[in-house]
Order: sequence, then C-alpha cells, then structure tokens
Amino acid sequence: MQKFTLKAMIDQSCELYAERPALSNVDGEPITYGQLRQQINQVIALMGEQGIGKGDRVAILSQNMPAWGIAYLAITSMGAVVVPILVDFHVSEILHILKHSEAKMVFVSSLHYEKIGYADLDPMPQLVILDSFELVKEPLSRDKLKARLQQRQKQLNILKSKALKAVGLTNEEPEEDDMAALIYTSGTSGHSKGVMLSHKNLTLDVHLTCKIQKVHQYDRILSILPLSHTYECTVGFLIPIHKGACIYYLDKPPTARVLIPAMQKVRPTMILTVPLIIEKIFKIQVHPQLTRNSLMRRLYSTPPGRKLLHKIAGNKLMKTFGGALHFFGIGGALLSEEVERFLFEAGFPYAIGYGLTETSPLIAGCTPAVVRFRSTGTVLDTLQVRIVDADPKTGIGEIQIKGGTVMLGYYKDKQRTREAYTEDGFFKTGDLGVLKKDYLYIKGRSKNVIVSATGENIYPEELEAKLNEDEGVLESMVYESEGKIIGRVYLNAELFDAKHHLSKMGLNQSEAFIQNYLQNLRDQVNKNVASFARIHRLIEQKEPFEKTPTQKIKRFLYN
Repeated sequence: MQKFTLKAMIDQSCELYAERPALSNVDGEPITYGQLRQQINQVIALMGEQGIGKGDRVAILSQNMPAWGIAYLAITSMGAVVVPILVDFHVSEILHILKHSEAKMVFVSSLHYEKIGYADLDPMPQLVILDSFELVKEPLSRDKLKARLQQRQKQLNILKSKALKAVGLTNEEPEEDDMAALIYTSGTSGHSKGVMLSHKNLTLDVHLTCKIQKVHQYDRILSILPLSHTYECTVGFLIPIHKGACIYYLDKPPTARVLIPAMQKVRPTMILTVPLIIEKIFKIQVHPQLTRNSLMRRLYSTPPGRKLLHKIAGNKLMKTFGGALHFFGIGGALLSEEVERFLFEAGFPYAIGYGLTETSPLIAGCTPAVVRFRSTGTVLDTLQVRIVDADPKTGIGEIQIKGGTVMLGYYKDKQRTREAYTEDGFFKTGDLGVLKKDYLYIKGRSKNVIVSATGENIYPEELEAKLNEDEGVLESMVYESEGKIIGRVYLNAELFDAKHHLSKMGLNQSEAFIQNYLQNLRDQVNKNVASFARIHRLIEQKEPFEKTPTQKIKRFLYN
C-alpha cells in the first residue's frame, strides 16, 4: 500500500480484483469487487446528501451481513468515522454509545431496528435500514418495515443513479492519522471505553499480519464472530478484502446445526474463532468419541495412543469443516491446554493470536506451520513489545507495546488515555506474559492475579484450565473471596444425565451427587498445583456465565 488509509486499500482491491467474488451470504450470490465498488459509491452518495462529512461519526448496529461491510467501507472511504456497535450490548448501553459518540447517522438492520427505532434521543440520528439502505423518515411498524424491505432492489436502483455524484461529495480524502473507527469495548471489568483507531492503525495491522499469514484471492473465509469486534473486523474482514478473498456470512447464529451445513457448502479455507467454540466442540463431540469404551480409554491414557486417536479425530474434524481448511485462527482469550494438545497432536492447521482493541488488534501471531505449543506466536514486525516488572522466578510480567498499530487514545477521556501509557510511550496492556526465544506466552490478566498470604502470584486462568480438563466441566471461573480461592463451575448436564441418570434422582440425591463430584474434582486439581494455589471451595454455577462478545466471562458480575 502506498498510502495507509482504508480508502486507498479498498480502491486498490476493487481495481485489482474487480471480477472476483467479495462478499456473500452462505446461501446467496456473491457480489464482486467491481459491484462492491459501485455499492460503496452509492452509500457515499446517500450519506453526502444527508450532510455527512469528514470526521462525522456514523454507527452500524447489525448482525453480520454483506451490507455491514459495504457500510463500513463507505463510511471510512469518505473520511467519516465508523462506530460499530455490538448487538449484544444492552439497549441502554447502545443509546449511551450513540449519545457519547454524537453519531449523526446509524445504519441499523431490520432485525435490531426496535432497539433504537423508537428511542427518545435528542438529537435523533438519521436512521438507515441496512438491509435496503433506505432512509427512515418516520418510526416504522413491523409491517411497514417488512414492506419497505421488499422494495430493496428499487431503492438500490435509485441510489445507483446518484453514485456518479459520489466523487464530488468526497473531495476530502482521509489521511493516515485521521480517526477511522471509534470502537466501544465490552470488557470483563464492565467499563465500556471508546477506543479511537486511525486509518494507519488498522491498515498497518493488516499489512503486518499479512507478513506472517498469507492470504490470497482464492481464499474463502467463513465469518462466525461479530464484525463489530476488532478481531473479526481486522483479521476476518479487512485482511481478506485487502487480498481479494471472498467472505461468507451466516444468516443465523452459528450453532452446530447451522454451521456444519454451511462449512460443507462453502468449504472454507480460513475461519476465525474464539476458544469457547472449539473447546465446546472438543468437550461435547470429540472427547466422548475418544473415550467411548474401555479399550479406547486405555489407549487414550498412553501418550502414543492419545496421539494416534487425536490424529484420527483431527482428520474427521477437518472433513466436518469442509476439508479445505489451511488456517484456523483462535484468539480473544486463553485456549484450554487440553484442547490445544488435541489440535497440536492432530496436526490441525490452527494458530493462536494475541491482541487488543487498542492495538487494532493483533500484537503477536503465527502461521500454523510454525505453531509452538501454548504460545501466541511472534510479535509483529516493527512493533516493540517488552515485559515489565517480571517475576524473577518465572519471567512473567506485564506486556507493554509501542508501535504504529496502537490507538490514538480513548474518546473524550484524556485521563484514562494518560493512565494507559508509560512515560516513555509504551501502552500498558494489563496482560501478563513471558517472551521465550521471540515467542510470546500469555499467562492472564494482571487484574485477575491473586496474591497468596505468602506473597506468591496465583493465576486464575491456569487453575481454570485444570478445572476445564475434567469432562464434566464446560466452563469455570476462579477468584478470591475473604482470602480464600473459590472456583465456580458450570457442569455438563447432558453428560451427567447420560452417565449417571441424574434427572431420575430425587432433588436431595442429585444435590448430594453434585457436591461429592465437586469435592472429588477439587481434590484432584489440588494434587496438581502448588500448596499456595489450592482451591478452597468449588461452587456449582447453575447457568452459563455471562460473557463478552469474544466469549470471555464477565468476571465483575461474579466476584
């Protein structure tokens, strides 16, 4: 790229790959890069006629769909600032973001229209139905909304006649250091922050990531994570667009019933996911098959036998995923050691990456061919990463970063921005890790660390990984309460019912069984950890933990 802006990037792609497919629903007809160029111009014309100009904030509230990408690229190409909003946010948080960002326009899908369509906002931003790119001039009832969507093609034809004016409406091209995106995070601490990312932040991260993982115009990406999150947006959207690949979207949530037929149809070469998804696949589908009888359990208990069974299971999983996969990216949280061991020994083409919204996001990663067990790969070229206040015994300390992918700051929050940086300009990630021979290993969040009575650091994520290795545990969380280490576990009810007929027991009998199970689990884990890190008590979590969009547990709700 000669200029590090999103406009320069999409201009280049639409010229180089005009005839190649760009965006599509799984069951739809792909639009080509040439058609993408036309539709971006149409949307720019629409925004220009509504008075949107350089620097104005324009929000997107929608599930994944090709129109999401069209709106994103149109907003950023004309020099406006895109504000992607996670649909999982509570309505009050969505309205707060619209007020705080001072959004002048919102592209909202029909599925999520009711969250803001009748809101009492002053001033009220101009709403545009994303499904049809139609302006909303008055609140729409469900029937009216449905009728309007049926006029989609007519509306697009009208916009097409305006597209020729788009060049005149965008005479102020975005510069590299201009803000391109304002992203409100949903963290595990409960404090939403508006992260300002420049055109150069995002396009440089795209450029550097492509140095470690090759993407080409014949790649097919199946998108299953929310586009409003920087991980999926940069790695799963901007990178494929930059390289002329085609991205496919689901029109329903990515359950196994939806995902498996989609993978068979698309035969994706690349997928991005978060640990929870692959951990559930392993726990519910793979592991029970590996240990379904006494012979297999004996074989699985030996390293050679385990590796053989992992290889066989990995080949079956590859076929389930369509058989063409060469990159299975995992990020957003720590991956279970047990599940990574399966992927590693199976020869599955996985790679783990590490990053933050504030860093656009990728900081470290690798290609499947050079994966090192339990590592997130090497630091991206030109970025400086250091480990600060490292423990002299373990080498674990806070990860700090400096480079061109680090954010402009937090929107309207100078104090929090100042606190995020060291005096010499390094961004404080708040994550703990260690560097070994250029490979980065993540150990957890500094805020989650428990300090024992003897001054030893205890990393909850490591204890959670040990709890999660038990076949009966789907999710867990470890924290400190009154000087004691407590664990919450969400159990696999289907497994208990199949193996122990729990649903047929009386209430007292089933509760006694669960308590006995938790006691044995606690004792087993405590045998394999240092004395100062032993769990005092395990509590059953009756419902799944509430999570962020990247499936990290919102710890502040349970501490």
